[in-house]
Amino acid sequence: MSEIDEIVENFEFFDNWDGRYQYLIELGEALPAMPDVLKVEENWVKPCMSTVHVSAHRDEDNPALIFFKGDCDTAIIKGVLALLIDLLSHRTLSEIHELDVDALFTRLKLQEHLSPSRHVGIYAIVEKMIERAEALSKVETSKLEPTILS
Repeated sequence: MSEIDEIVENFEFFDNWDGRYQYLIELGEALPAMPDVLKVEENWVKPCMSTVHVSAHRDEDNPALIFFKGDCDTAIIKGVLALLIDLLSHRTLSEIHELDVDALFTRLKLQEHLSPSRHVGIYAIVEKMIERAEALSKVETSKLEPTILS
């Protein structure tokens, strides 16, 4: 079973959207606190109506893998953020690019149950996570490139 299948199965456990909203809120409440030092402009998800920050980091045990930290000021979106952090973390940049997050959102029917502005914000969170992972990889690649002196 894929991780997306597992997430969908967890959501389908609840008979109605009230239960699913509560599940999202609980996921958000369980999200580890993001240090304030990481709540900077480059980690801010500007298109989101909520105040959302997300940052990418290398896994100390396996530097090829990227993990994310994040925070949000609204309960439902913080839950979606927690879900996305869980899904995208501990993967390589290539694996992050290969994930079909659209399929997850379609299968969860988020579009039908969240306002259009929140839906736009959720996609902005995914885009920011990818952007931060790419930026992390570019910084590390530039450190490895030899300096050419003229």
